[in-house]
This record gives sequence, C-alpha cells and structure tokens, in this order.
Amino acid sequence: MANSGQVSWKLEDHPKLPKGKTIAVVVLDGWGENKPDDYNCIHVAQTPTMDSLKQGAPEKWRLIRAHGTAVGLPTEEDMGNSEVGHNALGAGRIFAQGAKLVDLALASGKIYEGEGFKYISESFEKGTLHLIGLLSDGGVHSRLDQLQLLLKGSSEHGAKRIRVHFLTDGRDVSDGSSVGFVETIENDLANLREKGVDARIASGGGRMYVTMDRYENDWDVVKRGWDAQVLGEAPHKFTNAVEAVKKLREIANDQYLPPFVIVDEHNKAVGPIVDGDAVVTFNFRADRMVMLAKALEYQDFDKFDRVRFPKIRYAGMLQYDGELKLPSHYLVSPPEIDRTSDEYLVYNGICTFACSETVKFGHVTFFWNGNRSGYFNPELEKYVEIPSDIGISFNLQPKMKALEIGERARDAILSHKFDQVRVNIANGDMVGHTGDIQATIVACKAADEAVKMILDAIEQVGGIYVVTADHGNAEDMVKRDKCGQPLYDKNGQLQILTSHTCHPVPIAIGGPGLAPGVRFRNDVPDGGLANVAATIMNLHGFVAPNDYEPTLIQVVDN
Repeated sequence: MANSGQVSWKLEDHPKLPKGKTIAVVVLDGWGENKPDDYNCIHVAQTPTMDSLKQGAPEKWRLIRAHGTAVGLPTEEDMGNSEVGHNALGAGRIFAQGAKLVDLALASGKIYEGEGFKYISESFEKGTLHLIGLLSDGGVHSRLDQLQLLLKGSSEHGAKRIRVHFLTDGRDVSDGSSVGFVETIENDLANLREKGVDARIASGGGRMYVTMDRYENDWDVVKRGWDAQVLGEAPHKFTNAVEAVKKLREIANDQYLPPFVIVDEHNKAVGPIVDGDAVVTFNFRADRMVMLAKALEYQDFDKFDRVRFPKIRYAGMLQYDGELKLPSHYLVSPPEIDRTSDEYLVYNGICTFACSETVKFGHVTFFWNGNRSGYFNPELEKYVEIPSDIGISFNLQPKMKALEIGERARDAILSHKFDQVRVNIANGDMVGHTGDIQATIVACKAADEAVKMILDAIEQVGGIYVVTADHGNAEDMVKRDKCGQPLYDKNGQLQILTSHTCHPVPIAIGGPGLAPGVRFRNDVPDGGLANVAATIMNLHGFVAPNDYEPTLIQVVDN
C-alpha cells in the first residue's frame, strides 16, 4: 500500500453529514454543456433523466471545468481528455499532466540528462533512432512541437541517423490536417540532413487503423504498425511521405489511412527497426501506446507473430503503466499521484464497486486511482469490466454497453454490499468520436437510460447520487467559425467535429439520502473536476484532506 507508513489515512468525521449512505458516482464520458442547436447531440437526444437533474440548478446542479489548467494541462486552449479527467476526479488535486511535464523537460533540457535518454543514446553511434507516434497538434496524445524539439535535441545530442514513423490523426484535430503536419516534419528533416544527419520519414498510417489500439481491443491494429515500422512491410509503398498521405486520403480519412512504408530507388524500405537501434514512442498519453510498448519490450509475447524481435533500446516519452513498469525506460517521469480519494476511503472502511466497459474500464479504475493498477484492498473493492464490442465502429452500435453497465450498477446498489458504486458510461465520447451525429444522438439517449436505471436503484435504497462527466464531446459535433456558426468545406459539406471540446461539464447531486440543507456552494465559481473528490468524501460523511481542492457542497441550516 503506497505511503502507508508515512500518511495518516484516518479521515475526520464530517460535522454535519452522516455516514452509511450508498453513493452512486456516474461519469458520463464526453458529456459537456453547450448552447442548444442541431449539432448538440445531448440537446437533440431524448435525455429526460439528465434534463430533470438540470432543473435542480443552482443548488443541486452546476457546471465545472474539465479542461486546461483545471486538469493539469498547460493552457486553457488544451481540451480535456478521459485520462486527465479521471486522474483529477480521483485524486482531488491538480497534478501537472503528461504534456506539461514533457514541455518542462524539453524547455529545461533535462530530458537529455535523464536515464531514459542516456539509455537510448547508447545506440546513436552505430544504430538508428526511431521516433513513433501521433503526428498532431491536438495536444491529447502528442504534440507536433514536442516532436520537433525532440528531433532537434536528439540530433544535437549525438543521433546521426533518425527515422520517423508517424500516425495521422483526424480525431483530435481536423480531418485532412495530416498533410500540413507531414510537410512541416519533412521540412525539419531536410534541415537536419543539411547539417549532416541522415533523417527521414520511414512509415505511416492512420491512428485508428495502425498502432494506436488500446485495452487490447484489436491486436491487428498494432500488428499493421509493427509490420511497417519494424519489418518495413506494408501494402502501400511510396518514395515521398506527403505524396503517400495525399494519395491514401483518396481511399480513407486521416484516422483510417492504411499503413505505408517509404522506399528508396531500389524499392527497399528506408527505415525498418533492426538490432542495435533505439526506439522512442513520443506520445505522452498512455492508453494508446501500451500495446505497442508490450510488443517492443516483452520477450515473451504471443498476441501476434512479430516475425522478428529486434534487440533494441526502447523508451517511452513517459512510463505508460506504473503498475506494469511499462516501458521500463522513459524520457520523462510521470506525475506521481499519491493519496487518491479511493485509497483514503478504503482505509476508512468504504466498500467500492467500479464498473465500465472495456474502452473506459481503465479510466474508472487505473486513472481514477492515480495511474495505479489493481486494488488497494481486494476485500473492500470489486471492479467489473464489461467487454466492449470488438471490430465494429461504435456508431454502428451506439448504445454500446450502457444498459449493461446500468444493470450491473443497479444490482450492486441493491445488493447493499457497497458504500460507493462508480461507473463510466462511454457512449457520448466513443460515438461522438466517429463524427456520426445521428448515432451520437442515439448514444446520448442510451446513456440517459442507464443513468435512470442507476438513480432508480439509489431511490430504492435511500442513497445519494453524484452525476458528472470527464470532458466535453457530444455537445458539439460541428466545426465553427469565430462567430460560432457551422463551417462548410468547399463542396458545401458540413465540417464535422470529432474531437473533445473545452466546454464545462455538469455535476448533479441528489437522492433520498442527501441530508437536508446540502447544496452547491457559490463561492467556488472556478470549480473543476478535482473538486469532486472532496465532495464525494463529504457525502460519505468525511472531511477531505486539507490539501485537496475544496468541496463543492455546503450544508445550510434550514
């Protein structure tokens, strides 16, 4: 148990709020608040349960911040995401997150002094440095400027031969923006070549089709990347990366570009990964790098036939899984999130049930618990993963597993075995990412139905509910001009927005177990996701630790 020797885990009793109430914590993924229009799928959808909660404003329903500095990201232009959102929800404090940590390490030069960089640099004399990651300025998984700085810094610190294996985005940024990003990197590589560095693009592909799968949903995605990046084999071969992306965009959008390799005049791949090379996965966000990290690092690996397992020096931009110690080498140390709310509550006897489907199960467990796998106390915790549908786009089954999650949560509440029942309902985010407006409307309705199932169970047991979200997505599905009007392309087609947003998210409290006089405070106007942990602790009858972000609730004597 982390820090158990130094930390006083005993929480003070709340002076006005009782213990013993069953609390349901519902996180609606990708459920922001935005003005109503035809492209606000939450507004268009039939969501009577959430609509009824909204009627409780301002005492029982309010908005909180879920992006930018409120969740540890560098600027207010940085959209929130599920990982940092759940970190903040569970930790109760704001920690500098991946992107910010990398920014600091690059700006100070400390990244080149760390053990991780020293480890990979031992391959620079005779081997090639391979950089694999998402080519994007979306700031969710990676950032273009960080890759540019890493290219420059690596060459200045001894890398003589560099190969870039990029993945096109079109999910966190505009579809089609890939061409400009590739042109930018090609220009940087040309500048390096002028300085005597053998620097080239070696391979590419779309993020949803190549490499960046997560939660072991579809290993074929990783294999397609492995074949191109390591083996130098792909169904498409080009001599120029810009030409490759332009040509392949005729058959697929950025997210789903098929894998390709760059070849020389002899039709030979210019950058397969071989013995003696160094590899860096430059994404700072963990979830879509873990599977590739396993393939690059694990000797004992059976998820697909690697054909060749080169002896390389591999480092992640960050360590992607602290529990698995994966990868074992990394350039920037991850945020050390200690003393999470769940760890405190477990120490104080609170029995917890957590559930989601595969695509968000890690969020309601691992990320909630400060990037920590497993239980704090298996006797007081139960985690249930409902398998997501594999190999099908979520807009084709937009209800996903919302009702199954609702049913499992309902059963857990009615069992009277748990003090807290925590779920993530993924529909608004996962279907929102597909850009399918009609499917996202169906998805929001299904999520609302799941919330009703959970709230009905809370009603039966005299419990309390806390309903919130981790970031926006489904509430705005169209790109807009500076005046907020929808944008159209040159062919008159509506420009769909598939990314997260910077809108605030709701939080609602209620239920028959909520003590009289409990309402939202009006003196925490800039409250964010990190304030939710202290709020939940209060509802369990405890006072939060002093260094937690302040609670959102107060008890007003009637």
